[in-house]
Parts: sequence; structure tokens; C-alpha cells
Amino acid sequence: MRIFPTLPLLAIAVVASPAYAQDAHANHQEHHAEVEELRAQVAALTAQLAAVTERLDEIESEQAETAADIAVIETETAALADSNTPIVTASTGTEISMGAAAEIENDDGFSFKPFGRLMLDAGFTAIPEGTGLEDGFDVRARRVRLGVQGDIPGGFGYKMEFEFGGNDLEITDALLEYETGDVTLTVGQFNNFQSMEELTSSRFTSFIERAAFTDAFGFSRRTGISVEYGAGNVLLQGGLFSDNIDDLPGSDRMSVDARAAFFPELGDTQLHFGGSIHYADLGDDGQVRYRQRPLVSFTSERLINTDRFDAESEFDIGLEFAAVRGPLHFHAEGYRREVGGLISMEDAVFHGAFAEAGLFLTPGDSRTYRGGRFNRTRPARTIDEGGIGAVQLNLRYDFLELNDGDAGIIGGTQNGLFSSVIWTMTDYTRLQINYGHLAYDDAPNPLPSGEQDYSVDVVGVRAEFDF
Repeated sequence: MRIFPTLPLLAIAVVASPAYAQDAHANHQEHHAEVEELRAQVAALTAQLAAVTERLDEIESEQAETAADIAVIETETAALADSNTPIVTASTGTEISMGAAAEIENDDGFSFKPFGRLMLDAGFTAIPEGTGLEDGFDVRARRVRLGVQGDIPGGFGYKMEFEFGGNDLEITDALLEYETGDVTLTVGQFNNFQSMEELTSSRFTSFIERAAFTDAFGFSRRTGISVEYGAGNVLLQGGLFSDNIDDLPGSDRMSVDARAAFFPELGDTQLHFGGSIHYADLGDDGQVRYRQRPLVSFTSERLINTDRFDAESEFDIGLEFAAVRGPLHFHAEGYRREVGGLISMEDAVFHGAFAEAGLFLTPGDSRTYRGGRFNRTRPARTIDEGGIGAVQLNLRYDFLELNDGDAGIIGGTQNGLFSSVIWTMTDYTRLQINYGHLAYDDAPNPLPSGEQDYSVDVVGVRAEFDF
């Protein structure tokens, strides 16, 4: 039997088994330690990752809050620009409101705001040959005005405006107001109360020039004192006036003017009913002259003209009506002037009237009205907001009669058909084109044949802005 060779192997196995077990146990402990170390490292990395994630969340939250703050600031800035929201300087108590122009006001109640307008006209007139009147193309700076207005503590307000368009500096408005409740007292030079058409600012009229009778009958600013009551939809105005400040001293002209307006809203329709009365004592050596250009002011030719004649007084009555509904508006006025104290002993009577209708072609736009007169057109979408502004079409019939055969005055009669297209690009910029066809009867400047009835065509363009 071969038993002996196996005994050494068994002995070796018996001896080696405990040693191997000890090595395996040692290796197991070493691996366990390494695993625990790895687990600790993973835990540390996990904690660091969690901290980084938490910090990233905080940064994102801070960025969101910053973006929200920026959005609020941008919104408030836009509101400031659009609605004259005041900026308050705490150190001085002074507010500066930013609109079309800066307005400054302090805690004591003083305020100061500059304003102005620029109107540039161009176009042509076509007058029949042989009248001796000039026609053709011409250009004119119709209005170049600068002024200031504001408040004075105690309920007072002031306004000063100057015209730079002519060769001489002229004062247009120069007034001081006192307001108490619904009553306003005014002293200085300003528009007296004749016609809604005249009292509507030239910035907001629907044609290059106002209705013919307003210019022919000499409506203008005069020095005086007035009282005005306005409450709800009722307006009452009245005053005593002398002459334009450029004609003072030396003028003994005096006039009384009064106007009343009622402007209810009937559903979506704004209505206006008004009337005015005017009486003027022309003073010693009084003279008057009534005449008118063909629509545009850049021509100096007057195609109807009474020439100067002696007179003692003027007595006027005017009626007004207007309506605004959505994009549509209608406006009509009639005016009668009676001139007394003529050498003929017969009072002379002249008439003027107009009727117009307008339509906005751009959605959401409408002619605005406030306190007895038309106001600023504000386009629903201006060109700086991605829109095209407001586009308006207007048609007008304009009548002026300067004839009175009984008084021996033949100044002519005008019947005008006018159209205008007005593009209001922003609240403060406009471009308009006017066309007029005017038919004259008994015109003072006859044709070579002696004919005094003929027609004239005019085209006028105006670019304008105000602030």
C-alpha cells in the first residue's frame, strides 16, 4: 500500500489551513476598511454636492428676484414716462415729472413747466390769371411758439407764451389765474369767448386753418378780465376785454364777451351745445375791415375784402354744435356779426358758418373732447410702439358772406369745400395735407373780362410737433 507518501501532504494541508484562514481574514478586514473609506468619501462628496446644489438654488432664486426687481423698475420707469409720475428728490422736496416736457414742483406749491409748438406750412394756390393776385408755391413757418406755465401757492396759476414766427417777437398769452372751487378768475391777455372753433388749440384742429369767419371777423387774444364756472357738463364764461397787448396803450376799444356750453354724454356719444355773444364799442375814430385768405396762411392774398370803413360797434351771436362717437365726429357753427354806426345809417350784417365731419381709419382712434372744446388726439398705437399712429379723414363746407347791399358794402362771398388727411404719428407729432376748392361771388378783384365770380384751388401741407 502507498500510504506513506500521502501523510506529508495531509500534514501540510493541516498546517496550511489555519495560515490561509488567517490571511483571508486579514484581506477581508483590509477590503472592509477600504469599502468603509470609500463610503465615507462618497458621503462627503454627496454632502458637498448637496451644498453646491443648495447654493445653485439660492443663486437662481436671487437671479429671479433681481429679474423681477428689474421688471418692476422698467415698468415703473415706463409708467413715469407715460403718466407724468413724479420723481421725488428727498433732499429738496422737489418733484420732477417727465412727460412731453419736464415739470418741476416743490413742496411749497410752486411749479414750472415749459411748452412750445412748431408748425411748418408749404403748398400752392391756383388763382385765375388777370386778377392781379399772386399765386404759386410758397412756404411759411406758421407758428413757432415757446412758453411757460405753472402754479403759485394760494390757488394761483400763470401762463406766458411768445410767438417767434414773424419778424417781431409777439406775446400770445400772458395771464394770471385764481381758482377756487368750480370758479376760475383770469386777468391778462388770452382768448376771449367767441366760438368753439377759435378756442380749440391749433394743435388739435382738423384743418390747417380755422373756419373762415374766425379770422375774417378778427377773433384774437385781447387783454381783459374774466370769470369762468365749470361743473359737471356745464360751462359758463364771461369777461370784459380791451385790445391786443400790442395795440396798447392808445386803444379805447372795449368789449363784453360771454359763452355757455352744455356737453352731455348720450350713451357712447359725446355731445356739445354752445352759444356765444359779443358786443364791442370800437371807440373814437373806430374803423373795421373784414377779409379772408383762401384757406392757407402762406398766401397774403385776400380774395374777399370789405376794405376799411368807419364803424362804432360790433354785435355778434354764435351757435355751436358737435358730436363725437367712436371714430366719427361732427362739428358745425354759425355766426352773425352786425356792425353799427355806419355813415349810411344802416347797420351792416355779415355771416359765417361751417359744417364738418371726420372719420378715423385706424382702429381704436377717436377725436377727444374736454371742457367745451376739442382736445389732443392720442393714437391707440403710435409708430414707436409698432403701430402706424392715427389716420383721420375730414370734410368741411365753409361759408363766409361779406356783402350787405343795404349798407352799401360788397366784400364778396366765399363757398369753400375742403378735405384733409391727418396722420398723427405720436401724441405730439402730426403731418397733414389739405385741399380746398373755393368759389367766389362778387369778388373785389375781377377778371379782365370784368367777371367777379370764379374759383380758386389750394393745397397745403403742414408738419408739426409740440411739447
